Amino acid sequence: MRPSRVVPALSALLYALLALPLALVSFVLLLAALALAVALSVTAIGPWLLGLVVRGALALGAVQRALARRLIGLHIEPPPRRRPALRDRAGWRAVGCALLAPATALVPFATAFFGYAYGVLFLLHPLLKRWNYHTERDPETGAVRHISLQIAGVQLDSWPRWLAVVLAGAVLLAGSPWLLRHALAPHRMLLRALLGPSAAERRIRALEETRAHAVDDAATTLRRIERDLHDGTQARLVGLGMQLTMLQELLAADAGRDRLGTVVSQAQDNAKHAVAELRDLVRGIHPPVLDQGLATALRTLAADTALPVTVTVELPRRPAPAVESLVYFCAAELLGNVLKHSGATAAQVELRAEDGVLRLAVRDDGRGGAAVGAGSGLRGLLDRARTMDATLTCDSPPGGPTVVTVTLPFRS
Repeated sequence: MRPSRVVPALSALLYALLALPLALVSFVLLLAALALAVALSVTAIGPWLLGLVVRGALALGAVQRALARRLIGLHIEPPPRRRPALRDRAGWRAVGCALLAPATALVPFATAFFGYAYGVLFLLHPLLKRWNYHTERDPETGAVRHISLQIAGVQLDSWPRWLAVVLAGAVLLAGSPWLLRHALAPHRMLLRALLGPSAAERRIRALEETRAHAVDDAATTLRRIERDLHDGTQARLVGLGMQLTMLQELLAADAGRDRLGTVVSQAQDNAKHAVAELRDLVRGIHPPVLDQGLATALRTLAADTALPVTVTVELPRRPAPAVESLVYFCAAELLGNVLKHSGATAAQVELRAEDGVLRLAVRDDGRGGAAVGAGSGLRGLLDRARTMDATLTCDSPPGGPTVVTVTLPFRS
């Protein structure tokens, strides 16, 4: 067994040995409480006790999730916020999990016990046979024999027969982690199905999160537009108005030509800057190049990037405007990340439609090591993409290449 696998194997062994006692204790407590609640259901105490059972099952489920996360790396999302106990589906699923867990926890417990215990006993058989034996007397000769291990009438205590026992112990110990991993599969499935949120609850949670992100993004965009208009374009237009007023006064006073030229030049510069800022602002809201189609927009974006970018677009028809806008901004943000963080010499942008989804892939030959949430802006991009049920994955091993893929429904 390689050293890197020793700790996970020991953690899995510890979990298998702890899961069954915990499951049995939970089973006995909840079954007794349920029986008592049913017996008292005709009284006012019955529903109250039943609600207490549901809350207790949720608490035991939290212990199960924590133990599974700590020892076998099984991450299960906690159920959504609580409802009244008797109408809490997550609570009743936790009750079901507590009642079924002993059955699924028994298999890994037995696998761990027999695999490791018998593996150690077989491996140490040459030493243990000196103490672990029973005696038999030959009825004919009266001789006494010490027998430690005998299978089908064949005694395995003598050389070289005990080598087979030692070899079997080594094989059993080496294969126990693999056996235990597969024996834990039913228990993992049970915990994941009953102690986490249901598919509908996950969908509701995702919609709530994406709605919150969409609202925050809209508020941020509005603040940015207001700030850009107030601090940039508005100030320049005010300056332009003042310069035009000065120009009018100079004309009325018949001032010198040089002074008039200076004022006119400043007014022209302010007008050009104001128009440029308005153009950038409009482009940030909705790039005009998108009116010509997504393929043209991506190629224009690639042409404006300060490194060679190859663009491949395969679309059967134009997506919806909102989809086009999201794809464009994702591509722009990802190419910006390539320039800022990757140290790449070239990049590729691929956009394909297949099986009812759009896949945008941005690849670069940089240093790699990018990850969602590592300060590269991918976390914010993922939050923005989720507002349209999109997903974002990042494959970026150290040394590269880096491939970031955005997948979203194809809506036309």
